[in-house]
Amino acid sequence: MDLKTICTQACIIAGEAGEFIRTERLNFNSQTVEVKSFNQLVSYVDKTAEELLVKKLGTLLPEAGFITEEETIASEKKEYMWVIDPLDGTTNFIHNLPVYSVSIGLMKGQEVVLGVVYEINHDEMFYAWQGGGAWMNGKRISVKSNPELGKSLLATGFPYYDFKTMEQYLNALKYLMKNTQGMRRMGSAAVDLAYTACGRFDGFFEYGLSPWDVAGGICLIEEAGGIVRNFKGEKDCIFSKAIIGSSSALYPAFAKVISDNFGE
Repeated sequence: MDLKTICTQACIIAGEAGEFIRTERLNFNSQTVEVKSFNQLVSYVDKTAEELLVKKLGTLLPEAGFITEEETIASEKKEYMWVIDPLDGTTNFIHNLPVYSVSIGLMKGQEVVLGVVYEINHDEMFYAWQGGGAWMNGKRISVKSNPELGKSLLATGFPYYDFKTMEQYLNALKYLMKNTQGMRRMGSAAVDLAYTACGRFDGFFEYGLSPWDVAGGICLIEEAGGIVRNFKGEKDCIFSKAIIGSSSALYPAFAKVISDNFGE
């Protein structure tokens, strides 16, 4: 399979979905927002963008199945699976906070072999394929080489519906706030992972996530020379709902903070 060619085409498709989202934001009516569950918001923009992605990615790779956030197509287990978030950062979009993205990952079995994250407002296309490195708008990107927490800028996501490990999260956050150069919360896990891949952040952690939040970004960080694990230090980040991503240099110190607070 020519992953480079597929990645190039997936970027074009992500850009088309992003252009639709950008256009709809100009006259967006918040009264159209639906509540799927507590603090889980969705609009016609999410659903229409997902339909566009499913249709065009389905044509690009007919043998692949789909795992999608808005469930506009039934999930059918296949060797290759597209993992799609049509609008990562929906709450930001609804409130007109300009940090949201289109996220696409392609899995072969349990491994992510291609990732695309399109940050719409800055027109930044992040993309990577297995063995091909990580890129942003045609330029090669890489994670930072800094090994010290004290010199790092980290990103996280605040829990907004799953509060079972809130105390552990706050304890970890308290330590990191005191022992790093700062913490940031962008509101789009896909953007956080992309920014870690290109060295804007030294690392990112969050729990309560879904496969479509992280699939594209995992490939970006790994191909940018970084490491991605769940809170137990295992490679299963897609379905574990918890993720740590950083440079290999920073990972030991960063992961220890998470392990010390979240344990097993």
